Amino acid sequence: MSAARNRQIPEQFLHYPGSALVVALLADKWTIPVIHALARQTTTRTGELRRSLAGISQKMLTQTLRALEERRLVERTVFPVVPPRVEYRLTPLGSSLNGPLQTLCEWLKENGKDLERQATRSVRRRAVVGGED
Repeated sequence: MSAARNRQIPEQFLHYPGSALVVALLADKWTIPVIHALARQTTTRTGELRRSLAGISQKMLTQTLRALEERRLVERTVFPVVPPRVEYRLTPLGSSLNGPLQTLCEWLKENGKDLERQATRSVRRRAVVGGED
């Protein structure tokens, strides 16, 4: 593949509809774990979801769910009872995203240690060279 063709691939990706939204969603620490947790059940209450995600605060869970709901990846249902009951589920669009995310997670299981090792080497190399790239 020519060098010119290699440069075109990322540029083309950025022109796909929704590409910037996908990058922003994946850049969020909690998007993938929340989608995976929701994919395990038909519907999930907020408390159940929070318990299944070790380390997430209520604030971050709420922000992540709102962002996913705004993009129509998650559906929120409020039941008119006292106390209020709220359930979340993946929409068909959200479910369709879970497959590629699962593939990414499998890739990370196989390659994550190597990726971290290379990143550590790069940091050390920059420190020795004096911070130049």
